[in-house]
Amino acid sequence: MPKKRFALIGTGARSGMYIRALTGGDYKDAAELVALCDMNPGRIAYHNEYIQKEYNHAPIPAYSHEEFDKMIAETKPDTVIITTIDRTHHIYGCRAMELGCDVISEKPMTTDPEKCQQIIDTQKRTGKKYTVAFNYRYSPRNTKIKELLKSGICGEITSINFEWLLDTSHGADYFRRWHRDKRNSGGLMVHKSTHHFDLVNWWIDSKPKTVFAMGDLKFYGRDNAERRGVKEFYYRAKDRTVALDDPFALSVKNEREFFNKLYFDTEKYDAYVRDRSVFSDGISIEDNMSVMVRYENNVVMNYTLCAHCPYEGYRICFNGTKGRLEFYVIESGVTATDEDMSSFGNRENESDRDRKDMAPEIIFQPFWGKPQIFTYDNTSKAGHGGGDVKLMNNLFFGVENDPLSHAADFHDGAYSILTGIGANISMATGLPVEVQKLIKF
Repeated sequence: MPKKRFALIGTGARSGMYIRALTGGDYKDAAELVALCDMNPGRIAYHNEYIQKEYNHAPIPAYSHEEFDKMIAETKPDTVIITTIDRTHHIYGCRAMELGCDVISEKPMTTDPEKCQQIIDTQKRTGKKYTVAFNYRYSPRNTKIKELLKSGICGEITSINFEWLLDTSHGADYFRRWHRDKRNSGGLMVHKSTHHFDLVNWWIDSKPKTVFAMGDLKFYGRDNAERRGVKEFYYRAKDRTVALDDPFALSVKNEREFFNKLYFDTEKYDAYVRDRSVFSDGISIEDNMSVMVRYENNVVMNYTLCAHCPYEGYRICFNGTKGRLEFYVIESGVTATDEDMSSFGNRENESDRDRKDMAPEIIFQPFWGKPQIFTYDNTSKAGHGGGDVKLMNNLFFGVENDPLSHAADFHDGAYSILTGIGANISMATGLPVEVQKLIKF
């Protein structure tokens, strides 16, 4: 069987997972990476240098974003992987399908209803496969939740309480990067929470019907900092003395080569600044959000996200007609030692955070009787608790046996972002939003 051919556009940090997987040997008999595309040639050069050094792999042919059609014509990929900034996913996804390619898109699929509709219409017209890379579905802990709910242990689900906490390292990072501009990311409701909304859609096998939300920028941003008495501000952390004593500044001391080669040394090509101050001007996304969702199967969810917590993790509770299923995860902890404070902003490796899970038990409390405790495989050192590896296997080897429906297509991608898009509209208007009115399948 011939190898599947993949081209990738968008060579920032997230692309590294795909580039390493396709060039490092794990999938060499099934797939090959035939092209890299980006508006920033310096980032492509970094990845080519890395794979040559680590894997003795020949450089991958490089193309600028303006040569996207040329790349498709010359390298003839079967599938295009999209890891660009969120607001451009639809541009390259639709064009790839029009040129005869399947698509793998990083989440979120896109950022607003119009772009979502464009992807849906193009997929229908071309018949090409459009996959959204939801790695959280594949993690053992989330898979265990799916198995338990599917078993009927809770009976009929009536309501869900879902709280997600982002810490002052990972959470703060969204306010340093391009995500801080809502035009680029759709805000955390779309960029980050699409993970969580997809999990709920998948867990309860339903779709969002009505969304109502409130949210504000209450902690990050210059106005909030000034109200708390901050008097000295800076644009970026690099080479700024004042940033050395700021626990919210990006610290790169353990990954200096990575940041220099992928970002700082390549600013001359696109002027992108990776280490903005989280208390500078120009932030248009929220850091505190509360959402109420009614699903088509009449389940109601209360969801909250806070992006400035002392630790990172989540709590999910399912109330059902037979009892309550609870799961509490701490992905990373923060202690107030000088050493820890000096390393804030430097925990970029998501697999490191996942290895710090401290709550491996899932608890079901029936109405009467003792609680039942369930465990899951928590030993994987791969990203997202092993989810990244399982996702890659499906993407590059193909999906043969999928009893829990882990693989996500454009329908799943659309419904995951429609909750967040509906939340953004609700926050702007103060009104509930009917999801089915946002797009047409």
